[in-house]
Amino acid sequence: MLGIIGAMEVEVRTLRESMSDVEALTVAGMTFYKGTLEGKEAVLVRSGVGKVNAGLCSQILVDRYRVEGIINTGIAGSLKNEVNIGDIVLSTTAVQHDVDAVGFGYQLGEIPQLGVKEFPADAHLLEVALKCCREANPDIQTFTGRVASGDQFVNSREKKQWILEHFDAYCTEMEGAAIAQAAYLNRTPYLVVRAISDKADDSADMDYSAFEAKAVEHSVRLIRAMLRAL
Repeated sequence: MLGIIGAMEVEVRTLRESMSDVEALTVAGMTFYKGTLEGKEAVLVRSGVGKVNAGLCSQILVDRYRVEGIINTGIAGSLKNEVNIGDIVLSTTAVQHDVDAVGFGYQLGEIPQLGVKEFPADAHLLEVALKCCREANPDIQTFTGRVASGDQFVNSREKKQWILEHFDAYCTEMEGAAIAQAAYLNRTPYLVVRAISDKADDSADMDYSAFEAKAVEHSVRLIRAMLRAL
């Protein structure tokens, strides 16, 4: 059984409406929808925004539903010029750009006492997603690379450049690396899927509102194709 996490209602509504045999359970303020989607058993949930919500949500999926993998779908800001609004980024690894214990001798982004800076995505989920995205969204580009997460909406050129220089990530958002860390600790395969809604710069506020729906449409197409293929 696969767990599918979206941070916001708009990210999960379309998928939820397509599910059959649904059983709903609310835990920690999050409603988990267990059912059948594209012929596969899945649990769909809106985690809420931010790393704490995302990590907690992932642990509930593992503890209560014994999911065999977690896909985090949603939208993000592009960090690289070649990654355009509407394109999709699939995580190879995920890192938390707002973790800073450098003063204790750790690398920027490294989780103290865990010995890990970034969390590798599952190779099989990544391979399936890459193939499915090219088929489901032939009109956009698909990239694979590092996803940088933090508890902030990045909407300045200065912060965007800082994250790019220190982490060489393809996109930035607010949940993926927390889900990745929870998956790592539970030895559960994971993948972050991000459709680009803005450029994570001074135009981010305007672009996000204008392109959110289109970005979500691309990620939903991909998730449905992946479920059919897995």
